[in-house]
Amino acid sequence: MSTQTTTQQLTAMGQRARAAALKLARLSTEVKNRALLNIASALEERSDQVVAANRKDYQAGQRNGLSESLLDRLLLNHERLAGMAGDVRTIAELPDPVGEEYDVRTLPNGLIRARRTVPLGVIGAIYESRPHVTVDIAALCLKSGNAVILRGGSEAYQSNRALSALVREAIASAGVPEDAVQFVDSTDRSLVAEMLRMKEYIDLLIPRGGADLVRRVAEEATMPAVTGGIGVCHTYIDQAADLDKAVEIAFNAKVQRPSVCNALDALLVHSQVAPRYLPLIARRWSDAGVEIHADKRTLSILGPENGLNVSPATDEDWGKEFLSLTAAVKVVDSFDEAIAHIDSYGSGHSEAIVTEDQATADRFLDDVDAAVVFTNASTRFNDGAEFGLGSEVAISTSKMHARGPMGLRELTSYKWTVRGSGQVKP
Repeated sequence: MSTQTTTQQLTAMGQRARAAALKLARLSTEVKNRALLNIASALEERSDQVVAANRKDYQAGQRNGLSESLLDRLLLNHERLAGMAGDVRTIAELPDPVGEEYDVRTLPNGLIRARRTVPLGVIGAIYESRPHVTVDIAALCLKSGNAVILRGGSEAYQSNRALSALVREAIASAGVPEDAVQFVDSTDRSLVAEMLRMKEYIDLLIPRGGADLVRRVAEEATMPAVTGGIGVCHTYIDQAADLDKAVEIAFNAKVQRPSVCNALDALLVHSQVAPRYLPLIARRWSDAGVEIHADKRTLSILGPENGLNVSPATDEDWGKEFLSLTAAVKVVDSFDEAIAHIDSYGSGHSEAIVTEDQATADRFLDDVDAAVVFTNASTRFNDGAEFGLGSEVAISTSKMHARGPMGLRELTSYKWTVRGSGQVKP
């Protein structure tokens, strides 16, 4: 495929997406929900076909030496497809944000002005090794009235191709323009650069992937882009923590699914509880295969006990997104020291405190600058489905337009509507 042909094909996709977006914005909630339910049913009815396509990607990833965290993100099985179908049905059940009027006010001259939610238009999504994103983003875009152009990574090419074909057939049978969802059917890397220049057709660009992809989009995109999402997540065990609760929270945050952006990366422990708490969490983590990178004070507490998977931390461990069964651990002497560490090394994604002191918990919520801040809960809950959004197109760590899990409402803007009765400006 030549560069010129690629450019022409992407331009044509952009034109079709723009035309589909105009039609999609005017569709009823009933039609959009019918399309979503068709997608959910197709995911279940054609799961064998999707799993077979995914198996090709997974085996290729193993041959190419993909890390365990990337392979975990790549994997689709019948259970995960059933979960995806459930998320799509949840999105169908959510209120349609399009057309909602709010902030209604009658002005002194009798004009009635209001804001009305409208779709953004065309969403572009560039993502890596995450085939579930194909369905998540397509479903949320459909319900919010946006067309979408999907460009998945080469590692998940067969999976994304099968899923996008399934989605397009499902929505067309419901009366939704097929080109409301388009998949860039190529692994040509030059297409990424082309998409980043398509500001005439793409209203918002969403990257889902590693730091290199997010950084590239931030630097090269000619349209607005969601450029956050890197997760360096801390959990702070306060001096007033319930230690049993603290063990379970830190264990879940690290072990439940270590390859995702909301998993724990660093554990901060107050020095007053560290001698009792650290042996407990170190044993639980080590039994689960977690590699602990410990500061000097943590090492001195844990000692040379056999069976604990502990090694000295380095400067590079602080502020690192591990995406694996690895965690950095540091002992701190105060709440303020913990906050200072989070300020220095956090990415603004997910931060948590475990404490039974309500004033300290409230201060943590007030003082920590992150998209989602937790008290006495695992950072693994930073997720669109867990927040009742059905799913998310991304988890934004930026502060403009949207922050945290981006669901339906974050894919809309608004326009002012003004109703008059003959008023003219004097």
